[in-house]
Amino acid sequence: MSDRVPTRFVRSLLRLVYDHGYDFSAVLADAGLDFDPTDESAPRYRPEVSAMQYSRVYQQVLRRLQDETFGVAGNGLATPGAFRMMCYCIIACDTLGQAIQRAAEFYRTFFDERSQLYTNFSDQVTRVGYRTRQPAAQERVGAMEAYGLSVWHRFFGWLCGRSIELKRVDFKGAPPQRLEKYEALFHAPLYFNQASDLLYFDSACLAWPVVHTEHSLQEFLRTAPYQLLIMDVDPDRNNLAAQVKAMIGHDFSEGFPSFEAISSALNMSAPTLRRRLKREGTTFQQIKDEARCDAARLHLGRPELSINEVALQLGFTDPSAFHRSFKKWTGQTPGQFRAGQRKLA
Repeated sequence: MSDRVPTRFVRSLLRLVYDHGYDFSAVLADAGLDFDPTDESAPRYRPEVSAMQYSRVYQQVLRRLQDETFGVAGNGLATPGAFRMMCYCIIACDTLGQAIQRAAEFYRTFFDERSQLYTNFSDQVTRVGYRTRQPAAQERVGAMEAYGLSVWHRFFGWLCGRSIELKRVDFKGAPPQRLEKYEALFHAPLYFNQASDLLYFDSACLAWPVVHTEHSLQEFLRTAPYQLLIMDVDPDRNNLAAQVKAMIGHDFSEGFPSFEAISSALNMSAPTLRRRLKREGTTFQQIKDEARCDAARLHLGRPELSINEVALQLGFTDPSAFHRSFKKWTGQTPGQFRAGQRKLA
C-alpha cells in the first residue's frame, strides 16, 4: 500500500452500502470523489484514489453501517464496533506479544472460527493469520485476502511504532496475475497454495513495547485506515527516528509527548535516546517538525475542517503562526496545499 489505493477497494465498500439499501452518492460527495467507482466506463473514472479519499469512504460507510472491522474479518461476520473494541482491549498491553494474544482471544470469544485470528509463537518464528479460509480449487489470491493480512501486519507495526520485517507470507490461493504488487505490499517471500493465510516474523519482535495510548488510539480510529495505508513497511528503512515519530502521532491538540516520556517508553535514558538520534542524523525537534507537518497534511485533507481549525488541531493558538510554519515546512501556504490536493484528487 502507499498513498494511492486501488479503486476496486472503494467499490467493495460501496457494495456494502448498496446491499443495505443505501444510496452511496452522498458517500462519494463526502469523500470528494467526482466519479462512480462502480462503473469503469464512467466519466473521469480512475483506477486509483488517494489514501485519504479511501479512508473518507471507509469512515462514511462505517457511519452508515456501524461496522468497524477494518475488513480484517473479511467475511461479514464481525459485529458492530468489533475492531474498535478489540483495539481498546489491547492498547494497555505492555508488549506486542501480549497484544497479539489478547486480540486472538477477543476474536475467539466473540466470533466463530472463520473470523478468528490464528497465532503460533515459537522461540524463533511467530505465525499470525487465518487458517479456515478455503478458496476454490486453483482460485487465485485476491486483493482483499492480501489486504486483510497487510492490515494486521501494519497494525502490529503501528502498535510498536516501527515496521515489522516479515520472513515470509503464505496464501491458500494460487499466485495472482500481478505478483509484483503483492511483493511490494509485503517486502517478503510469498508462498502460494499453502494450508493457511499467514504472516511469519521473528519472535524477538514479540518483546517490543506497545508505544501508543488511548489518546493516540482515538486519533488512529478517527482517521482509519489512513495511518496504516501510508505506513512505510520496508524493513530497510526501519530506524529509531521512525519509531519516535510514530509515538508522537498526529494529534497535537493537547500538546506533544515530552522527550522524557518517549525515552521512558523506549526503555532508555534521555541522553541515550539523544545520542542515538544524532547517530541517525536527526534530533527530537526535527522529528517533531516532521510529525507536525505530516499531521498538517492529514488534517488539510479533511474538507470539513477550516484552516483555522486545522491550526488548533496542531496546537497552534495563533493561526498566522501555523501559516508561517507550514510554509517553512513545505514552501506552500495551507490554502495552496489544500487547493493542490483537490486538483490531484
